[in-house]
Amino acid sequence: MTTSTRRLVVAAAAALALSLGATACGSDGGKTGADAATTATGSAPAAAPKLSGEVNVFAAASLTGTFTELGKKFETNYPGVKVKFNFGGSSALAQSINSGAPADVFAAASTSTMKTVSDAGGVNGTAANFVRNTLTIAVPKGNPKHVATLKDLTTPGVKVALCAKEVPCGAAAVTALKAAGVDLTPVTLEQDVKGALTKVELGEVDASLVYRTDVKADAAKIDGVDFPEAEKAVNDYPIAALAKAPNKDGAAAFVAYIQSAEAKQVLTAAGFQAP
Repeated sequence: MTTSTRRLVVAAAAALALSLGATACGSDGGKTGADAATTATGSAPAAAPKLSGEVNVFAAASLTGTFTELGKKFETNYPGVKVKFNFGGSSALAQSINSGAPADVFAAASTSTMKTVSDAGGVNGTAANFVRNTLTIAVPKGNPKHVATLKDLTTPGVKVALCAKEVPCGAAAVTALKAAGVDLTPVTLEQDVKGALTKVELGEVDASLVYRTDVKADAAKIDGVDFPEAEKAVNDYPIAALAKAPNKDGAAAFVAYIQSAEAKQVLTAAGFQAP
């Protein structure tokens, strides 16, 4: 074999090896992406369900900021779905649901409030606690009345706002005040935590008992004063898809999303605690 012929044989062998290598890399019959993954695993990867329509969520007022943000993220994850929120006092929302208001999901600020809906047969499956929250004393910036304890709220001249006892934040306040041995007469009782906080913002009261998350969200206008008795009045927040949900698939997907890692990051950043 001449030198010239030997070179041709070597070149042909190299070309054949390259061709076989390319064939091996494409051995899934030209499949790529999800098709190739299906061949490799033997089954198609799980896909998010295709949702449409509106998901109507009734949620506690203290969830306004976080749920508004999470609603937008949910819509991004599920194009074509629109999340509509109805925020308010948990007890009033529960009453509306039990009276037949069209809703897909209920997120309450206490397990007792959710129970009023589940006891009426309004919950699909079982409610899940997804976060918890504790109280703090909200005061104007700089704390002009120098409030340091729950007892300081009884100082003459200090005006206090509380949530009504039927509302979760009000029930928690009653528990905390009892634990501290403090008998307090507020100048106003509000139907949700946002109402109690607004009274401080407007300068109509000197302090109010609200959730830590609300003070954190309003830190530019409000200061918070923590007190030890708050640990005796922790509220668990349950969420559930509703039995008469018009959009059952959307309701189930939203409840699952609120318990996802992405949602937990948002809730934790807002000051909520793990259940």
